[in-house]
Amino acid sequence: MTTNINKQLFDFIEKSPSCFHAIDNMKKELTEHGFEELSEADSWKLVRGGRYFVTRNLSSLIAFHIPKEDGSGFHITASHSDSPTFKIKENCEIEKEQHYIQLNVEKYGGMSMAPWLDRPLSAAGRVLVKDGSSVQTRLVSINRDLLLIPSLAIHMNKEVNDGYKFNAQTDLLPLYGSENARGSFMKLIAEAADTEEDAILGNDLFLYLRMKGSLWGADDEFISCPRLDDLQCAFASLKGFLAAESPAAISVHCTLDNEETGSGTKQGAASTFLKDTLKRILMGLGADQEAYHTMLANSFMLSADNAHAVHPSHTDKTDPTNRPYMNHGVVIKYNANQKYTTDGVSAAIFKSICEKADVPCQTFLNRSDMAGGSTLGNISNTQVPMNTVDIGLAQLAMHTPYETAGSKDTAFLIQAIKEFYQTEIRCRHDGSYTII
Repeated sequence: MTTNINKQLFDFIEKSPSCFHAIDNMKKELTEHGFEELSEADSWKLVRGGRYFVTRNLSSLIAFHIPKEDGSGFHITASHSDSPTFKIKENCEIEKEQHYIQLNVEKYGGMSMAPWLDRPLSAAGRVLVKDGSSVQTRLVSINRDLLLIPSLAIHMNKEVNDGYKFNAQTDLLPLYGSENARGSFMKLIAEAADTEEDAILGNDLFLYLRMKGSLWGADDEFISCPRLDDLQCAFASLKGFLAAESPAAISVHCTLDNEETGSGTKQGAASTFLKDTLKRILMGLGADQEAYHTMLANSFMLSADNAHAVHPSHTDKTDPTNRPYMNHGVVIKYNANQKYTTDGVSAAIFKSICEKADVPCQTFLNRSDMAGGSTLGNISNTQVPMNTVDIGLAQLAMHTPYETAGSKDTAFLIQAIKEFYQTEIRCRHDGSYTII
């Protein structure tokens, strides 16, 4: 069971070299399961029992399943489609010494830079193509080893093992070709997009690691793969969403872009995308504004973004009493300053769901003397306030190009999310809840 799920996860990630490809692959799977695509630019005609999805910027997606009977609220999972990487700049070719062509790139998100060196890379993303009087989006991925960021030999930097501060403009530029490659990169992109170079009016192109997913360890207990943060949660959320039977509420699967840069975009968690969609669902069912607020009071969100496992060589970096390990179940993430939005209420509800699903859960908090990051839950709650728990799967090497997690944990999260969608959660009054 877990071996098959990990193979599916690897396949999904390999086919998702950029956030645009991840959303496109989700669209394809939703369509295969009978979901109808909507457009924010059109009027929506919704029916009870209907299954729908809508995208924004082609990098964020919200899918929803309306039950045939009135639901008590919304049950939402939120994950993100982006991962730390390098974005390719405009006018990207740099010629060096009349012998090398490098690409000019900039950091996207917070990353550990050293692991990007000396690994097979390529380019993927989207281009905007002029087609008569219209401009069309086309996804591109150069499906071969194309680029590499070579490290400087230790003979020329003997202090590198004593600590080195990388400069993103000078140390992290990928090598593309010899002098013969001059002027060819955008031609290569145009060929992949089945167009001419001068027809490309815009692009969003990123580097991606070409290494495939790996199942490894003494008992195959670990997986390593690019972009586990957060495509592992996005994949598991979609699988749980599609597997749920007889949903107890309006089920919503939400995958948002730009979490790694703060979510402050039109398609990020801080945008109105989720709020707009939830309101339009209720409007499409003939409900009023009062119903929207009533539904939110009975709604619940799982903010799913991976968590830090205890590192075997740096065990002191983890909180003394909240120490998550790979293959030990879903992680509930806490922070007193609400960088994670978990509180006593949302933790209790989620623990009840995990117990129903027979899924183990564990806890993560940062050491009190170390600052942590934030994620989707607290940001999305500024637009759509509801009980929310921040969860994830334990992993090592977060924000590197090749991350590691437990081989059992994806299946645990799928089962927990499936149970979540099938569970009725009702707010009897503030502070009192029924979980069936």
